[in-house]
Amino acid sequence: QVQPVESGGGSVQAGGSLRLSCAASGSTDRINVIAWHRQAPGKQRELVASISSTDSTNYADSVKGRFTISRDNAKNTVYLQMNSLKPDDTAVYYCAARIVFRPYWGQGTQVIVSS
Repeated sequence: QVQPVESGGGSVQAGGSLRLSCAASGSTDRINVIAWHRQAPGKQRELVASISSTDSTNYADSVKGRFTISRDNAKNTVYLQMNSLKPDDTAVYYCAARIVFRPYWGQGTQVIVSS
């Protein structure tokens, strides 16, 4: 079992930056992929970015060139650097750590981008 905990959310003006952190505890050596998802009010949860145990990364088209996912294995932490933020990026951001096909979700962190 894995317990991801998100931090780093907040309020920022359009064009600003935030860095989210996802610190994982538990059976971290069994994690295959850690992904950031987000859910805006009235919308479905969507994948934002992911990073595998081999450091392969994947991004949603809407964030390519603006967001960067990275990891610090010594700290069991994955980061999401978000630059050039837009009001459409406003959402609750969730971290999911996947072991084989099962995801373990964090509680989420709120990001608000004002115009």
